[in-house]
Amino acid sequence: MKYSIIGAGIGGLTTALVFEKAGIEYQVFEKIQSIATVGAGIWLAPNALQVLEHINVLDEIQQKGNSIDRITLGKADLSTISDNNQNTIKQMFGYSTIAIHRAELHSILYSKIPKEKIHLGKGFNHFEELSNGSIKIFFDDNSEYETDFLIGADGIHSKVRKQLFPESQTRYSGQTCWRGVANIKIDKEFQNRGVELWGNQIRFGLSRIAENKIYWFAVALDAPNQDDKVDLIQQKLFKMFSSFHPIVNKLILSTSPDTIIRNDIIDLEPLSKWYKNNICLIGDAAHGATPNLGQGGAQAIEDAYYLSEIIKRQPKENIFEIFQQKRIKKVNSIVKQSWITGKMAHWKYGRGIRNFILKQMPNKLLEKKMIELYKIEKVQ
Repeated sequence: MKYSIIGAGIGGLTTALVFEKAGIEYQVFEKIQSIATVGAGIWLAPNALQVLEHINVLDEIQQKGNSIDRITLGKADLSTISDNNQNTIKQMFGYSTIAIHRAELHSILYSKIPKEKIHLGKGFNHFEELSNGSIKIFFDDNSEYETDFLIGADGIHSKVRKQLFPESQTRYSGQTCWRGVANIKIDKEFQNRGVELWGNQIRFGLSRIAENKIYWFAVALDAPNQDDKVDLIQQKLFKMFSSFHPIVNKLILSTSPDTIIRNDIIDLEPLSKWYKNNICLIGDAAHGATPNLGQGGAQAIEDAYYLSEIIKRQPKENIFEIFQQKRIKKVNSIVKQSWITGKMAHWKYGRGIRNFILKQMPNKLLEKKMIELYKIEKVQ
């Protein structure tokens, strides 16, 4: 049985690598012409790292990234709301979260795929289901490819999903996010620490992703589809975060303005089905979440693992219904909780009560929630 994967992002590439390990026949098709070093940082929690260890890329990711051994939620001045040491997580799973440049992760995954199995410059146009049950894929360059199964791993703006489920809709959270990587040496207290600071309806996060490379993000309420002038973006963010701890504006001013990325924060309205016949969606194409729990990439990676394990046990069957049953409860919970967390972070009123409640939450309870989130179940 032949699988075609549309999209060579983190989910698509991981799917290719777990298929490679399982001996499942596949081809990957990606619209871009070449793999570019763009993007900012990404957190890979232990659930993602277990899968990356399974496909033998964990060592390289650990070498290229940075271990996050402490996670702090604070007020704008860095005073603590919640502070969680990751020792228990590390003891249980063998590692804590890894922060890495998205381009580094992408490069590692891409380099492990046999080049004859990945095709760049192949923008998906549409598919056609044939009478014999197979699928014909049509690309923007007028080429075609016939396959047994089609996997849409083409992100939250998935063209595969738009044809499969034309009624599907993304939701704008009311928040926009700026992301960047500052090339500076950071104080020791931030070396292996992930920090998010909540101010007056704005927030700022930071983590070291490599030697002298600090990934940061800034979030504020705004109308959708806005643009910034490159020569004014630093000044705008500097003013916006002037009341925050000095590290914040130090990072903003240490980032080349033309590398600062702006994206509206959106998710996907939950779908009741991710598949139809021999076509299935995974990752953000199926269940795109806001980034507030740092689980978007991790859930795409989990999808890849479970999909391959189920196919491996039933190689001649369409297992997409089984796959969705295995995954939908967890991912829908993450999508919901991430949306709520984002809204709560930008409350206009009640911030003192919110902070007090979060501060009183026992670390043991937080650890329990993390452990549950990070577990990977064996497929029977």
